[in-house]
Amino acid sequence: MSGETDLQDAEGKVSRVIRVGTRKSQLARIQTDSVVEKLQELHPDVHFEIVAMSTTGDKILDTALSKIGEKSLFTKELENALEKNEVDLVVHSLKDLPTALPVGFTIGAVLKRENPHDAVVLHPKNKGKCLDSLPNKSVIGTSSLRRAAQLKKKFHHLEFKDIRGNLNTRLKKLDEHNDFSAIILAAAGLRRMGWEGRISQILGPEDCMYAVGQGALAIEVRARDQDILEMVSVLNDPDTVLRCIAERAFLKHLEGGCSVPVAVDTEVKNSQLYLTGAVYSLDGSDSLKETMQTSINSNNQEQEKVDEKVQRVGITALKVSGEDQDAAVKLGVDLGILLLSKGAKEILTVARQLNDAR
Repeated sequence: MSGETDLQDAEGKVSRVIRVGTRKSQLARIQTDSVVEKLQELHPDVHFEIVAMSTTGDKILDTALSKIGEKSLFTKELENALEKNEVDLVVHSLKDLPTALPVGFTIGAVLKRENPHDAVVLHPKNKGKCLDSLPNKSVIGTSSLRRAAQLKKKFHHLEFKDIRGNLNTRLKKLDEHNDFSAIILAAAGLRRMGWEGRISQILGPEDCMYAVGQGALAIEVRARDQDILEMVSVLNDPDTVLRCIAERAFLKHLEGGCSVPVAVDTEVKNSQLYLTGAVYSLDGSDSLKETMQTSINSNNQEQEKVDEKVQRVGITALKVSGEDQDAAVKLGVDLGILLLSKGAKEILTVARQLNDAR
């Protein structure tokens, strides 16, 4: 049974009501509003109602994300509401969603990806500088082991310290105190908030590869709700779907999560899907990085393959070639196998143990 209701207007006309779950933060609301706007254009007769709530990750702000040990920090409460039919779909940042979703749920759409790279936001006193030119022992704030490991490897003169909170909170901590010379944030979030002017430097893959799914928005639905699945599926961006499936398959095969430093970089070019994946020790001194590619035909959406209702690493992407999705899964798994054969498990095991001991 769905949680949808009907709404009657002044003229007695009944419209379908679909409840959309989201986190309460300003960024989450902006992201959800953008998705609802797209759905509203496609379904003008439907009334979309936004239901905002706080998640565990929003409430625990004095502990590093990697130390909490909870896989669904920013999704659990939203998924509970989905399970109880209190909402009909949920908008997430894809990087917050584990590679294995709870039974009965699926990601019905992955929207066109915003810039997935990380950005440097400087303290006002350091205006005009970049990470290279910051003074020795400058403190950089980041809540991500992945970012810290890569940047420690590249910028030996800098120090790294945890910083938690939503974007507004972290920027306030940066600007109003002298604890940090700069903080590292996802470029996508800053752009969606309209704060591009605060970006001093975008970190390319040579400096810092991004998190699995970073920059992409995902719509989670109940797997049995075929009509909702169909409704959101038109928002799938094929290239983003294939890149994110490959990234998630890679992470899943490594059994990685936010408690270990795993990073990716993907690209679709000339009917090829490229995936670069890497694992790091906590201090970045030990690392493994490899690139693999596979052929895809994003425009060749053979109908019999397109409409199959198959989950791949938690994603059910109707209207995207099933053959291409399978190729993306295989690419991620193959790259995971390659890194494991070169010693990735040992690096990640030590990273996990050291993180637990911190």
